[in-house]
Amino acid sequence: MVRRNLVIFVILILLINGTFGVYLLGQRRATGSRSDYYSNLSFFGSVLEMVHDRYVDPDDVDYEELTQAALQGMLRALDPHSELLVQSKYEDLQSQTRQEFGGIGIQIERRDERITVIAPIAGTPGERAGIMPGDQIISVDGINTEDAAIDKIVELLRGAPGEKVELTLHRPQTGEVLEKTIVREVIQIDSVRNAHLIDGQIGYVQITQFGDRTGSELVAALDSLEEQGMRGLIIDLRNNPGGLLTASVEVAQPFFNRNELVVYTQGRDESSRFEIRAERNSKERNYPIAVLINSGSASASEIVAGALQDTKRAVIVGETSFGKGSVQSIYPLRNESALRLTTAKYYTPSGKVIHERGVIPDIVVELPLEDEVKLRVQRNRPGLKDPEEFLLRFGFEPIEDRQLQAAIQALEGIFLVADQQAQAEVMAATGGEIDDSRN
Repeated sequence: MVRRNLVIFVILILLINGTFGVYLLGQRRATGSRSDYYSNLSFFGSVLEMVHDRYVDPDDVDYEELTQAALQGMLRALDPHSELLVQSKYEDLQSQTRQEFGGIGIQIERRDERITVIAPIAGTPGERAGIMPGDQIISVDGINTEDAAIDKIVELLRGAPGEKVELTLHRPQTGEVLEKTIVREVIQIDSVRNAHLIDGQIGYVQITQFGDRTGSELVAALDSLEEQGMRGLIIDLRNNPGGLLTASVEVAQPFFNRNELVVYTQGRDESSRFEIRAERNSKERNYPIAVLINSGSASASEIVAGALQDTKRAVIVGETSFGKGSVQSIYPLRNESALRLTTAKYYTPSGKVIHERGVIPDIVVELPLEDEVKLRVQRNRPGLKDPEEFLLRFGFEPIEDRQLQAAIQALEGIFLVADQQAQAEVMAATGGEIDDSRN
């Protein structure tokens, strides 16, 4: 009886929830392998029971933990992107896509073996508490940070809005040791950063991820740059790992016509093709564009770069992108967990496959790893302009961004051709004479 009940228990666990279980059963029936399904499920149950009863350490054979480990192994065997998201990982994923989390609003890094504040985010509890760039975090809620991994410190600093966190800080500039009690709030993170004009005519924006607000953030940045007289645009997608498929379309569509195909996905059969088209735009944006990519540009980044390249709306500069052209669907499960499963691949408007191939730049500018590491530090600290201070803090002087310079030169070449064409049209309209009275 115990054995029979255990098998029933295992079946319930593996089905996970009613909807997913019905789906799996339907697929097995369609392929005529229903008997194989039950046979293998029974086989798994017998192995699970044997491990639980006979493994040397009884503390390591909890049924739920063993089942989660088995599911993780099954999904890992499919591809690197399918996985079981336990509650904490599922919550982290939701925070990333919402671009918000509960915390105090400070950016940190490990410097000189200390957890050091890069800067507090404007308008957050960390800024209001008087935390300064360069402050060293000695402990969080009494836990010493000296030997802790930075991910662990981030986990300690984050928490539910309204909860308190106790920090002990050392301020090297004054030698003070400060005790601060800070109440966590909802912290919103911008994914479109460092929007500014280069040489008064080329707009630059860096997109760090694709979340719920990325599209609206980009449109706001474009409006501001256009008001300042922008003639061309550089979109920096280097080391952007991706995010929401819908967000990538929202980033691309300001440069597309209404109802124009941006990307399509294709699942396991032909009927699963799903086309995503641009919606109506408030204005036309037909200025020249350069997109920066590298091997760290993946997923949604590749959708944007591929769509703009495919439709000849942008010149792509840098290095071949990562090549993650698959779509992961999220299925909520019991116990606040979720299943992330690869369900389709995406394609550029002309049908190019990016998965395991990447987007190949029009202008290839490869960088050694050492330069890439330095440039990543520089891009994340656009406000630090003093070379001496930069050298003091990070141990190297700022270097030239050759990929960015190549993008600037590409746009300047387009400007030159456009100006020459405009001048030729004026000369043709005036019989070969132009107004040369300007100084």
